[in-house]
Amino acid sequence: MKIAFAGLGVMGAPMARHLLAAGHTVTGFNRSPAKAEAWASATGGTFAPSVAKAADGAELFVLCVGNDDDVREVVTEALPYLAAGAVIVDHTTTSAKVAREMATLVGEVGRFFIDAPVSGGQAGAENGQLSVMAGGDAEALARVEPALMTYAKAVKHMGPSGAGQLTKMVNQIAIAGVVQGLAEAVHFARSAGLDTDAVYDAISKGAAQSWQMDNRWKTAAQGEFDFGFAVDWMRKDLGLVLDEARANGATLDLTALVDGYYAEVQAMGGNRWDTSSLKARLKP
Repeated sequence: MKIAFAGLGVMGAPMARHLLAAGHTVTGFNRSPAKAEAWASATGGTFAPSVAKAADGAELFVLCVGNDDDVREVVTEALPYLAAGAVIVDHTTTSAKVAREMATLVGEVGRFFIDAPVSGGQAGAENGQLSVMAGGDAEALARVEPALMTYAKAVKHMGPSGAGQLTKMVNQIAIAGVVQGLAEAVHFARSAGLDTDAVYDAISKGAAQSWQMDNRWKTAAQGEFDFGFAVDWMRKDLGLVLDEARANGATLDLTALVDGYYAEVQAMGGNRWDTSSLKARLKP
């Protein structure tokens, strides 16, 4: 397929690389031109100086940008240049509202918009092991799914436009509670004078086991927080969750509490620490 990829950051760059490795023609774009040039130099891909030039004639246009406004801007600029029947796949975590808005806009000119946030973090992108939760036209998704599977281990259609973003919100709610539990568990173990490595060995094969425990227990216990999804990004995501909950009437007491704890981490200077840095609030 002829593919354009906008957003060559820590997630987008390896995802676009996997598409290239699978034999697709990929033109990259990034608002910081140096990143796009570096990606093209490292992978053998090509880059364009504008969204319009990247999108020109593309059958698949993939986004991995920052927020709702970025998605609106990039999609609006790309839309007139895409091939007839092209599919836009947005891997940005956004509001469900903007997903529905873009689907309507794109559908009016015979293109398709799939909201397709991902889970798995930078490591998942690097290793081609992301989980994709998608909303929008099922047939359009099926048409581009083989391309998405170059960097995903699973692509799940969740329903109409916005359903992918709502599912990602569920994912972030679940993670927030687990990471807070992990932080308190490490804190309690240290307060009790236990060997945290031994505690991990004792409990990580039982009911307490989780991805967060397996990947963040030891680093959190050591006060090391440079391993993945940043606090600033998590707060953005939880803000979307809490806005949606206010609209749909869901009660998210724990999520709101953890969001406040992440605000404390930001006040400590931990904006770019990973999400396990909730432990940093708790001494020892």
